[in-house]
Amino acid sequence: MTLQRVRATALARLLNSAERPIYVLDDESTIVFCNQLLLTTIGPAAIDLLGRRCRYHDGNELTGADAVAAGLCPPPRVMSGQPATGSVSWVGEDGKLHQRWARFIPLCDGVCSVGDERTAEIEDVVAVVGLIDAADIPTNDISAVGDSGWLDTPQPIVAEAADLHRRVNEFRHSTAARYRVDRLIGNSTAIRRARRQVVLAVTSRASVLLVGQPGTGRQHVAKTIHYAADDTLGHAVSDIGNIREKETVGPLIPLDCSILGSDLIRSTFVALKGSSASYSKRCGTLLLNEADELPQEVQAELAAIISQPNFSTRLIATTRQPLDELVAEGKFREDLAALLSTIVVELPPLARRLEDLPLLVQMFVERENARDTKQIGGLTTEAMDLLDGYDWPGNLDELALVITEAHKNAESDTIRADDLPKIIHLAANVTARTRRPEETIVLDEYMAQIERELLQRAMWRSKGNKAKAARMLGLNRPRLYRRLIQLGLEKAPDKSDQPEEIDFQEDDEEIEDRG
Repeated sequence: MTLQRVRATALARLLNSAERPIYVLDDESTIVFCNQLLLTTIGPAAIDLLGRRCRYHDGNELTGADAVAAGLCPPPRVMSGQPATGSVSWVGEDGKLHQRWARFIPLCDGVCSVGDERTAEIEDVVAVVGLIDAADIPTNDISAVGDSGWLDTPQPIVAEAADLHRRVNEFRHSTAARYRVDRLIGNSTAIRRARRQVVLAVTSRASVLLVGQPGTGRQHVAKTIHYAADDTLGHAVSDIGNIREKETVGPLIPLDCSILGSDLIRSTFVALKGSSASYSKRCGTLLLNEADELPQEVQAELAAIISQPNFSTRLIATTRQPLDELVAEGKFREDLAALLSTIVVELPPLARRLEDLPLLVQMFVERENARDTKQIGGLTTEAMDLLDGYDWPGNLDELALVITEAHKNAESDTIRADDLPKIIHLAANVTARTRRPEETIVLDEYMAQIERELLQRAMWRSKGNKAKAARMLGLNRPRLYRRLIQLGLEKAPDKSDQPEEIDFQEDDEEIEDRG
């Protein structure tokens, strides 16, 4: 046996005798060693873990050893030579998600950085050693970074990113794993209510109305409800993120009410009615997109078809406005609105759930990590502040596109403000500009100014002849004279000047002839 193999065996024996789970990654984030305690702790899911590549995301779309490897991925900053504390996770034999803190130590071909200060030029990272805490992270306790204080407390920004990663991971392996409600992540009151309604919808066959602006995830939630993991209803089976239809599950049939004409919508319902009458099995789900734009001439007929006992096709409808409001405005039939609104799920616009923005951003970042070899840990404070100040007219769809572009632009393990699309910066610049105060228009002063200009023009054109100027303005001479005085265009006469008083009573024509 060569000396090198002897040393490797001795090192493996030493690591296997350690009291904490330990594993090693190479420079491409591939697992090259796991000590025995790690394999024992994780259980059967750790089989074939060696040779699996880690990616910094929740692993909810992966299966078997690939999913375990994703849960053991260190924060991306470690691969740039910076030691870090982060969370790791796996699903145990009990089916529960286990999350623990771990300390990651990069081994570099040169001198690695210490904390955030580089002590020398960093060479390539050749390996990363991961040391996992012996106890699970207490629920909702980010301050507990180790069972005996042996782990370093993360810096504030790093700790925030680690906690977001942990919370996204926790959500995706609990509520989202069963009901596929990824975009409903968050703690805002509106989104918690929406999640409860979705859970209610996937456990029943009642019709569902999804109310929200474009981009809020109405199509996503509609698919969630149709393909929900509920074997007893025969909707679908979710195999750790891989959705497949059962034989008893019919198709999801989308129907765009804002585009299709009345005849096509009517013929579709008639066909579904016949299908429902011919087969006892479920006939799928009809998705009425933009149902608030259903032509009025077909609403009565559709209500009649849907209300028949043999119509078994499930209905999911999306609208921008609640149907009861449209009924009150006389724009929608009350009976059809009632048939479509057994369960109502209101999806709030992103601007009304900004407290959920950090979690949504982290979720989309990790989704990009799963698709790309580039691994991003999160956003800087400045970048997150820019996103928080944006109006998000495109809602979640726009946020997903922004993160995709920022992920592509990022040149480090963190998305910085400069990595965000130009539209985010332009919006921030517009908001930052000080708006000029609105001018207050005093109507009397404004009208007096206009009148003064008209009087001056009339006097100029009449060469000072007040009678002629008065006729040009549609006034009599005394009234013109009074206005000239009141507006400061004529000097007021002295009280003892009786002839001027007599002039007030003179006939205009006579004064003009005299002039």
